[in-house]
Amino acid sequence: MAINVIKVSRVSPATDSIAPLILPLTFFDLLWVNLNPIERVTFYRHTELSHDSFYSLILPKLEESLRLALSHFLPLSGHLKWDPQEPKPHIIISPQDTVSLTVAETTDADFSRVSGKGLRHNIELRPLVPELPVSSDSVSILALQITFFPNRGFCIGFAVNHAVVDGKTVVKFLKSWAHICKYGAIPQDFHLPILLDRTVINLPAELELKILELPPYNVRTPKLPPARDIEDAVHITLELSQENVKKLRERAKSESTRSELHLSTFVVSYAYVLTCVVKARGGDADLPVSFTYVADFRDRLDPPVSLSYFGNCVVPISLSGYKAKTFLGENGFVNGVNILSDSVRGLSSRGVESIWELYEEGLKTMELDERRLVVAGSNKFGIYGSDFGWGRPVSTENISLTRGTLFTMSERRDETGGVEIGMCLKKCEMDVFVSLFLNGLQN
Repeated sequence: MAINVIKVSRVSPATDSIAPLILPLTFFDLLWVNLNPIERVTFYRHTELSHDSFYSLILPKLEESLRLALSHFLPLSGHLKWDPQEPKPHIIISPQDTVSLTVAETTDADFSRVSGKGLRHNIELRPLVPELPVSSDSVSILALQITFFPNRGFCIGFAVNHAVVDGKTVVKFLKSWAHICKYGAIPQDFHLPILLDRTVINLPAELELKILELPPYNVRTPKLPPARDIEDAVHITLELSQENVKKLRERAKSESTRSELHLSTFVVSYAYVLTCVVKARGGDADLPVSFTYVADFRDRLDPPVSLSYFGNCVVPISLSGYKAKTFLGENGFVNGVNILSDSVRGLSSRGVESIWELYEEGLKTMELDERRLVVAGSNKFGIYGSDFGWGRPVSTENISLTRGTLFTMSERRDETGGVEIGMCLKKCEMDVFVSLFLNGLQN
């Protein structure tokens, strides 16, 4: 797919005065400081979108509403800066801050296929997402790209630094931008203005010291090791309907010998994907299997963190020490449910200090295991709620690069209670995975 860059502009927040501000990273931020950015592309269909209409009507409206939205999320226009004399980087917000916005168009792409749910190669989607500008001592927090598909629609791609925001905060910004673009005002139920006070994160100070002592986190440079796409990687989006989720939940109840299970949509969906991935990989039944999910701690701290807080408040939870045979047999699904249920239920009784011990232990295997299964996103974010005035997205795809196998979870576009699963695998593994996924639901 050929991309023609029309312009790269710098968009500043729509505010008369921005007081310089330095925000320290918290323990929750530092957990993500050495990871690649969150990258996502969201597609909007507009079959009568001419060249003149896009550049004279839609693009100016998107740009102006972006300026207004950034004025409510000022850190997104800032930088993450490394000072050699400081133990950790800081978020720097200055009056001259801007966000890089790339405007591009393509004439040879099949919009329906690229924005569809079928197989798409990674190299087709990657040009639709910008790179974060990086200097010798700092990195931008957000970069955006709007790509025009003549007479088909457009897409919005972004890269955002995970050390500054988590997924819930990113979606809140996107939905705010969309609401301003459509209605001209900020939504009343979005818990704005944002809260920047880092003291609301009530954690022992020694947790930060512990994480800064670990080799992955004591690197004082914004330049991360280059992440590589999986060779011959393809994306697909599969769906679990509300009825599918209900049947998976009933299956877990009937097959498990346990009476107290946490059978949330997240748990049964993750367990189902996990068993399909392990079976698709094949190989030795004694191969190690490890997997990770992300837990939100906003309501688990004392006192709870305000919904208006801007920043990370999530911890990756690593589960390892299992072998493939645990998930290969007839009991594979229910074994996955039991493991994930125990882990999620245990979060309620654990403090962050003990979670740190689990995370530190998980780091040891994470560095060795590039086949680790990692889930991103949530079926509770409402990612399809970002309507800029020309209809809801037709699809959205997370194309972040990560070590391991990444899949994403979100709500279904047109059904409450269902789940969309975005998967990225090698083509040879994907064919087997899709067959297992679909046949398992039918049987």
